[in-house]
Amino acid sequence: MKKFVSLILAAAMLMALAAFIPALTACDSSKTINLLNWGEYLDPALITEFKKRTGITVKEKPVTSNEEMLQLLEADDCPYDLCIPSDYAVQRLIKGGKLAEINYNNIPNIKNIDKKYIDITNGFDPGNKHSVPYTWGVLGVLYNTTMVDEADIGSWDLLWNEKYRGNIMMYDSIRDAMAAALCRRGYSLNTVNEAEINQAANDLIADPSLYQAWETDKVKEIMVNGSAAVALVYSGDAVWMMDPEEGNTDLDFYVPEEGSNIYFDNFVIPVNSKKNELAEQFINFLLDPEVAAQNTEYIFYSTPNTEVPALLGDFLSECSAFNISAEDIANCEIYKDLGEDIKLYNTAWDMVLAKR
Repeated sequence: MKKFVSLILAAAMLMALAAFIPALTACDSSKTINLLNWGEYLDPALITEFKKRTGITVKEKPVTSNEEMLQLLEADDCPYDLCIPSDYAVQRLIKGGKLAEINYNNIPNIKNIDKKYIDITNGFDPGNKHSVPYTWGVLGVLYNTTMVDEADIGSWDLLWNEKYRGNIMMYDSIRDAMAAALCRRGYSLNTVNEAEINQAANDLIADPSLYQAWETDKVKEIMVNGSAAVALVYSGDAVWMMDPEEGNTDLDFYVPEEGSNIYFDNFVIPVNSKKNELAEQFINFLLDPEVAAQNTEYIFYSTPNTEVPALLGDFLSECSAFNISAEDIANCEIYKDLGEDIKLYNTAWDMVLAKR
């Protein structure tokens, strides 16, 4: 009987609480945004701070490639409210009608973004209606100054220099590896000329013994440990590897004289989202100078925020991979969405995979 009474009391309490649960759940859900992002690409402390200031929860899902992002964002039931894809992926999503237009009235901190970067991103987002620049960087060459002769640096040729056979790391990415080979030949990294694409692919496999390995994330560990002399890398990753606290101070970076890729990762809001204002509030928060500076010190990628450089420590202020010159930027191209012509690259890449 006592147990029965206890069950009745418990049931009564649950019924009393039930009236509040739906409202509480709805409240939590309405104050939550789902973010699709690269791994380790946002200081977790800032997510906590944002919730403290606004009551909005940010749930983050990591991805490893733009192709993975595209697959998720192009789905009809896309559950994400905010994402940070790269330039050519933004262009493709706009073409597919998958992105909402940004309401800049909710992002007053957009004033902090350097106009020169707005002009560049206009190339893949006409009128900058659908995206806000988050970070930028370039593709370039990282090298160990104790292992590479100074006379050999400056060109893409270093990645093909027989002197460093077995000590060169090639980046295992179709657009990036092909970009290095194309630019070395003086071709556009967006070329759709089949002969040029095949020439670049043949250059990548002409002498497979040149390369110690084809890797992505493992490049960091190998270069920091001094286990290779040269690597094709993103500038943001180069900054991390050059960090005196966690990296290797013998490493340096340059943008090859033949030109390269300049890339932008950008905030976008999927058209399916019902929480545009919350997402825009988070974007505005991350564009605040002090917030952006803290985030930059965490992720090490270059920022388009004009107010941030003055707030950074000595390492980033002086790092060659973080401070890319205006001349180098002007000599770079963004990746474009190649549409059906990407098949030319895929075919050439299959040849590379088979022979490297």
